[in-house]
This record gives sequence, structure tokens and C-alpha cells, in this order.
Amino acid sequence: MLKTYQLLFICALGAIASGCNKYLDEKPDAKLQVPSSVADAQALLDNYSVINNNDPSGGEVSSDDYYLTDATFMALSQENYRRLYTWQKDFVYANDNNNDWFYPYRNVFSCNTVLETMAKAADQTNTDLKNVQGQALFIRAKAFFQLAVLFAPAYDESTATRDAGIVLRLNSDFNAPSVRSSNKETFDKIISDLKQAAALLPVKPLAVYRASRPAAYGMLASTYLYLHQFAKARAYADSCLQLTPELLDFNTLNTTATYPVIKTNVEVVFESLMPALQPISNTRARIDTNLYRSYANDDLRKTLFFKLNADKSFAFRGSYEGGSSLFGGIATDEIYLIRAEASARTGQVNEALDDLNLLLVKRWVTGKYVPITAPDKDTALKIILAERRKELLMRGLRWLDLKRLNQEGANIMLTKSIGGKLYTLQPNDLRYAIALPEDLINLSGLQQNPR
Repeated sequence: MLKTYQLLFICALGAIASGCNKYLDEKPDAKLQVPSSVADAQALLDNYSVINNNDPSGGEVSSDDYYLTDATFMALSQENYRRLYTWQKDFVYANDNNNDWFYPYRNVFSCNTVLETMAKAADQTNTDLKNVQGQALFIRAKAFFQLAVLFAPAYDESTATRDAGIVLRLNSDFNAPSVRSSNKETFDKIISDLKQAAALLPVKPLAVYRASRPAAYGMLASTYLYLHQFAKARAYADSCLQLTPELLDFNTLNTTATYPVIKTNVEVVFESLMPALQPISNTRARIDTNLYRSYANDDLRKTLFFKLNADKSFAFRGSYEGGSSLFGGIATDEIYLIRAEASARTGQVNEALDDLNLLLVKRWVTGKYVPITAPDKDTALKIILAERRKELLMRGLRWLDLKRLNQEGANIMLTKSIGGKLYTLQPNDLRYAIALPEDLINLSGLQQNPR
């Protein structure tokens, strides 16, 4: 058991009201925002700007799908952006209530408040109450998953009981002692929350910014994929797609529009956004040249996903959401790719390629797509992983993929050059578990990730 610490780590209710300066050492006034009814609880979860609008971006900043010019790198306004980009062993957050640790735990606090309130309700059979409980469990699990992907090491079944996971805050008492759980405990809880959520949630939510049963199935599929449990990943991806199979035909999109893929299109199962922080904004990030060239000319994504810069480099348009945010939620294209990959890994090559071809024919110019074939599962898997990277570009998933694929022996080494100096990140480097915020370490005593 890891050492227990007192963690004064979240000014969550105050943050919900956008009112606190320090997320580590100021305690919220719980009387301000405690829901007293199902309607109050739903309103708390419907706070879109808080619940849906701040998915972690640090993994994307640290990933390899883009690069920065020397001038752009030096002009970044915050030192922590430069340190994330170059995989430094530690870094100073510019704003201690504006980072990838704070935002997910703010959602966790909201969810715990909702779950505690709903547990006291007299009528536990109320459909709306169950729906709200399911939403809270889903949002908490999603936050825990995102935190684990960033701040915990890649999941290794042989060491998971010893590897440090994240803090599993399961109540709204900010004075309660906190413990950094093991990686196994972390993912066991994520899976438990998602399975409970799936049993409580409706198939069709009122809107896609609310959780649903297909969203819970989709998150379970993504979680099991990360855990290398491919049969389960395939089963939950299939459960999701049985309920929400829709794909968007890119031939119907306006290629001249600034952001061609509209918000909340038919593929979106659960909508959430991650801020396009300075390094990954479409005015600064240059897409990796080899990655751009990997799109065929008849692949509509080559036109819809990218725009040409004045220096002849390419930027990602921000296809799903545009502007200052990137899509970080759950969509059916990702779920088809999970099912395809899991099928290939479990020897179901024909089924894997059926899913891949079903997706790609919607991405290519009508009449130009030639269905992909493969002689064996290894070849199929290589193709599927390449298409996963191309389809899910700038969706907050590359860091997750780098961690899990390197653990399987992919041997992906990352390199970046700034001012003639070469920075490298070796496969399975300890720095794949990003450093916890320094204020958190200094004020709470939580253990830092090994470097």
C-alpha cells in the first residue's frame, strides 16, 4: 500500500463557480453549490463550460504529430508549454488552477457531490435519478482515465499493483486523507464506474454533451484497449456500435469551409473538448511532413483536415470543433477503429478489415476507394494502426497510443529539434508519466513520478 497523504488538492466548488485562486490550499464553501434535488444535480452536470470543455491537452502537446519552428517555440507565452514539448523531467505550471490535474479533479468533485446527494434520495427507482447517477459515474471515470493516461505509467499487468496510479477521490470531503492508488486500483475503479454507468444510462441522451449507454460502452472499449485486453475491447466497441453505428460521409462536406466537420455531427457519441493550447493551436503547430504525405490524394481527409501555411507547411484545421478547442470526446470513427484493431489482434482479420473499409469508404472521394486486403493479422494490424493515427489526429489519443504501443514493442522514439539541439524521448521512458504539478507536490506531499 502506498503512503497516505493529506491532499488539499481541489478548490472544486469554488472552481465550479470560477472563484478560487489556489486549488491546493483554499477550501471551498460546500454550502454554495450543493444540489438538493435531481434537477439541481442535473444542472450541475449540465454546466457545459466546466464538465465538457476542459479535457487535458498535455499529452497532445507532448506528442509527435506536429512540430514547432524555433521562433514559435521561443515565442510561447508559458515555460511549461516549452517543457512539455521537449519532455523535461519537471516543469513549472504558470497557473496552478489551470492545468491538466486541476480540470479533471474539478469534474470528479462535481460528480462526487452529485452521487452523495442522489444516494440520500428517498426514491432510488426514479428514472431521472438513475440517469443522473449514471452521468456522474461516467464523467468521473472519464476524468480518472484521462488523469491516468497522463500522470501514471503505461499499464503493465505484471507491475500494476506496484506502479503508482492516481488519487482516487471518491467523496466530496476535501479534508479527507488521499492516497495515490496503484495503477491496478486506478483502472479497476475506472472500469467499475463505467460498468455501473452503462447499467443506469439511457441509450439516447437528451443531447450528446450528456453521457449515454453507448458512451459508457465506448469508454470501456478505449480503456480495455489501453489495458491490452483486446477481446473485451472488441466486445464493448461492438456494444457501442450496435446502438450508435452512424458514420459521416466526408463527400457531403464543404471542403472550402473553415471548419468542414460540423459540431455534434452524427458520429459524436459524447461531446467534450480540449483546449488547443498554444503549441497545438492551428496558427502554430506544423503537421509532421511524413504524416501529411501518408494521406492519399483521393483521401478527403487530406483536404478537410489540413490547411496550407504561408511557409508551405501544413496546419491541422481543427476539423471537429475548430477555433480554440479540439474534439476530445467519443465518436463512432474511433470505436470502429478500436473494434478493427481488437479484431485483428484476436485473429479475426476479415472482420477487422470490414470495419476499416466501412470507415475509409466514407473518407475517400466517391468511386475512388479500393477496399484494403491483408494476407495476415500482422499486416492488417499495421494498416489499421496507421489509419488510426490519420483518422484520430489531434483528438487527445496519440499519447495514449504511444504508451501502449511502445509497451508492446513498437519501439517508437520521439525526436524534436530546437535551435540545433535535439531532444529525444525513448520508448517506455519514465517521462511518459508526466510530472505532477509542483504546487501539488510542495503543499500536499504527494509523491512525484519517478524521472
